Amino acid sequence: MSFSAKAKEAGGWLKKIVAVLFVAQLVYIFILKWVDPPITVTQLVSWATGYGLKRDYISLRDMGPNAPFAVLCSEDQLFPDHNGFDIKSIQKALENNSKAKARLRGASTLSQQVAKNVFLWQGRSWVRKGLEAYFTFMIEHVWGKQRILEVYMNVTEMGRGVFGIEAAAQYYFKKPAKKLLPVEAARIAANLPNPKKYKVNPASEYIARRGNWVLQQMGNLRGDEDIQAMLRGEKKKKYDK
Repeated sequence: MSFSAKAKEAGGWLKKIVAVLFVAQLVYIFILKWVDPPITVTQLVSWATGYGLKRDYISLRDMGPNAPFAVLCSEDQLFPDHNGFDIKSIQKALENNSKAKARLRGASTLSQQVAKNVFLWQGRSWVRKGLEAYFTFMIEHVWGKQRILEVYMNVTEMGRGVFGIEAAAQYYFKKPAKKLLPVEAARIAANLPNPKKYKVNPASEYIARRGNWVLQQMGNLRGDEDIQAMLRGEKKKKYDK
């Protein structure tokens, strides 16, 4: 067989492999609309590096009213309104990072964080960001807002080796997530940017200060109809499928 024939055959196999992988990830995305992710790269790394893996997936309605609300107020107050990307925050982050490259500012929405945590890996690269944008677009259109929030609350690292709000509530406060007080939920939410660094209970100085800010935001957004409707499980075309 000539070299050109071998190259053509290899190209044909490569196209088939790419097609299979593309279909497989589409199927996986649709499956995860109803089935919890079996494991994520971040969880696997946590287990492999000795931090452990504590998790207990629960439904959004079993998380109680305070924990999801605290996370929305802390991480993404525009979650019910955007399409997965907060354009204004992205623009501000780009402007900030161009001026002070030593201190990079993020602009990830909850949807982007779920796309990264469920399908990808931690780190900064244009390849990963491109894939993150793709998966963000897909879960926004396939899952809907309530499922995205539910998965976020279940897979996000909330302490060293502690993943999801149920495991975090048990680890920090010895109670189920649905019984978390507003101040307890706020402190867990305050720890999300760097869950391996700070202490939630007893609260470090930073967590106490940041938690108070989250509590203040919870008070300010208590009357937000879109957020409250989503937390109640009401299905509106604006934010759910």
